[in-house]
Amino acid sequence: MGLSTVRREIEAACRAASRDPASVTLVAISKTFPAATIEEAIAAGHVVFGENRVQEAKSKWPPIKTAHREVELHLVGPLQSNKVKDALALFDVIHSVDRPSLCEALAKEIARQDRRPQLFVQVNTGAEPQKAGVLPEEADGFIARCRDDFGLEITGLMCIPPVDEAPAPHFALVNKIAGRNGLKHLSMGMSADFVVAIAFGATHVRVGTAIFGARSSE
Repeated sequence: MGLSTVRREIEAACRAASRDPASVTLVAISKTFPAATIEEAIAAGHVVFGENRVQEAKSKWPPIKTAHREVELHLVGPLQSNKVKDALALFDVIHSVDRPSLCEALAKEIARQDRRPQLFVQVNTGAEPQKAGVLPEEADGFIARCRDDFGLEITGLMCIPPVDEAPAPHFALVNKIAGRNGLKHLSMGMSADFVVAIAFGATHVRVGTAIFGARSSE
């Protein structure tokens, strides 16, 4: 599809939903793709990228971020507590806050580094055992703990609907949870469903394959 086509589809989806296209951030998921591919996207004017794994990002992103200070890097995959130090040093937004032990590690490292990335709580809307994220019925309490017990500033929610279910009800649920907790950002929608996600209020869509093509490996 390509970057320009995805941008046009986002603009069309925003118009259909009576939304300002500027209200949706396209996070280009660059996992498994080399620095040269990322540089091409930067040259085309794109500056917001996402990676799934801290170790992979650490191996390729520091020189890119040094050369392009305007770039914003998002961690969209699970975060292990022992990778928090590296993650905070590298990422500007973390989409996968999902358990008290991670909150504790984040709070300590934020104080140590004096660096405050945006933090999103991941909600496991389908209650899938293989996926990270808090259950929907536990989300309110977890968000409160993030704020009250750990002093974390949560700015949004993230979800990945089950692949075999219609995404709309999952997006609607996350939008509702965000609303009652005063959260303005919603990380919802990937290559196959970002248009639907925008209709349900997504502020961040995570698109990889539709921009960069099929991945040779995961």
